[in-house]
Amino acid sequence: MRVISERQLGAVLSGLPGRPRVVAGGNFAAPARALAILDEALPEYRLFMLNAQDGLPDRDGVDLETPFVGVGMRGRDGLRYYPSRLSLVPNLLKELLPPDVVVMQTSVPSGGTVSLGIEVNILPAAIEAVRERGGLVIAQLNPRMPYTYGDAVLPLDEIDYAVESDEPLATPVPRPPSEVAREIGGRVARLVPEHATLQLGIGGVPDAVLASLLERKGLGVWSEMFSDGVLALEKAGALDTTTPITASFVFGSRELYDWVDHNERVRMLRTEKTNDPSLIARKPRMVSVNSALQVDLFAQANASRVRGVIYSGFGGQTDFVVGALHSPGGRAVIALPSWHPRADVSTVIPRLAGPVTSFQHSFIVSEQGTAAVWGHDATSQAQQLVDEVAHPSARDELREAGRELGFRLR
Repeated sequence: MRVISERQLGAVLSGLPGRPRVVAGGNFAAPARALAILDEALPEYRLFMLNAQDGLPDRDGVDLETPFVGVGMRGRDGLRYYPSRLSLVPNLLKELLPPDVVVMQTSVPSGGTVSLGIEVNILPAAIEAVRERGGLVIAQLNPRMPYTYGDAVLPLDEIDYAVESDEPLATPVPRPPSEVAREIGGRVARLVPEHATLQLGIGGVPDAVLASLLERKGLGVWSEMFSDGVLALEKAGALDTTTPITASFVFGSRELYDWVDHNERVRMLRTEKTNDPSLIARKPRMVSVNSALQVDLFAQANASRVRGVIYSGFGGQTDFVVGALHSPGGRAVIALPSWHPRADVSTVIPRLAGPVTSFQHSFIVSEQGTAAVWGHDATSQAQQLVDEVAHPSARDELREAGRELGFRLR
């Protein structure tokens, strides 16, 4: 690894031919300063990121690519969305979308290594793919990036160039869970057995679930990500201290980042491991909790599109639903409010009009109640979704539509 100035890095990048594909760390670990240098140096390039936040370049010549749309790419003209399970994104980079440059934010060097810190995710696979084609690996060294272990640890000789940048890590805006989210969280918590292993997705409902589990003991975490809710479980003594907390990326408060720094109980693994359904299935009592935008009477979930327009993507939902269903004592839960307040529509609809994100869940939960899906015939599933999950104002219309779809609904 060679530490160079920002001017020198700009000169290196300006020599790249054509329209290089740049893979950059996403979520709340984006290497903002290095990306700004790159954007000044290259008239045209393709930028591939997962769950990119605000602040991305917005100009002609920059093509945005992603399998999971974050707020920084959502609604942007020319966005190229690649539908993919998160566990398979490394294969995209190795086989179909090979990178020319990888840009990431890391810790400062320690013992001949740096750490990817709060964002491991697809970066190890991207580094391997760019190495195979003789591309560049660039690090933005930040003393505020936590040093985490597992697949986060990277030898210095894997990095070509580095620039130094001391800047605070981004954190999400705290949003206290709504009354609806708290009600859903309590219902989902009642489905979590003792000594369960947890995976929770992103959002107010998963956070509310964790807040409802503070009285438990012996819980484990195997998830693609975690946030401050896991730290709250740790403080409450709800986690099994003999089991590593395993994830692929982290985002949350500065207190959370301080907690994961040099914490040997936290094991950060690459996406191919955390999201491998076969590895997930080996965890006894694996409980996967994910949100959805809509569910239909066929017990299918849409978590990726709004009115046909891409909102996010598959993420890890499909990986964890399958893994949890194959886990001994495992459960795959979809949790969502029964009514969308801004759109003023029911989230339970007769039939999805667009692509399905996941299906064949164990339970579907709203603030109204819980539908037990797995092990029930199709009509029973639909009946429970109408009677227990749907908002009362939508139930009569859903019953009528369900009968037209062939369900023998009461």
